[in-house]
Amino acid sequence: MQIVTTPNGRALGPSVKIAARRLVPTVFAQRAVFVALGCLCTAPAFAQEPALKTGSGMASYYGYRGKTANGERHSAAAMTAAHRSLPFGTHVRVTNTSNGKSVVVRINDRGPFVRGRVIDVSTAAADALGFRSKGVAKVKLAVVD
Repeated sequence: MQIVTTPNGRALGPSVKIAARRLVPTVFAQRAVFVALGCLCTAPAFAQEPALKTGSGMASYYGYRGKTANGERHSAAAMTAAHRSLPFGTHVRVTNTSNGKSVVVRINDRGPFVRGRVIDVSTAAADALGFRSKGVAKVKLAVVD
């Protein structure tokens, strides 16, 4: 049995049946689609790509009493944040572009739910970044490995 690989070297699993040797790769909706002599096969190996490595946008801060989306109690004193798509437990370096201050926060909640915002940081992180009195700031994000 011949093992067929994708252009980036990933082996296609046994669930993908390949009926031809010549594959033409195209990308549609973040999934690899292969057209093999008129036979359309999708490769689930591409479905789990990293959501974000770097980015930028507006950040805000929040503090409330209650539980976060991952079930732990929210602490305004902890270096935590809310992000729409990053997995819980991901560490992200947030840098305030206006003053250069940066902190590393842990994603433990979902949000922000305001258009134009990319991350909500805890009150302690907003203090460390120097934008608590202003309420929002332009920031750069980078996932820390």
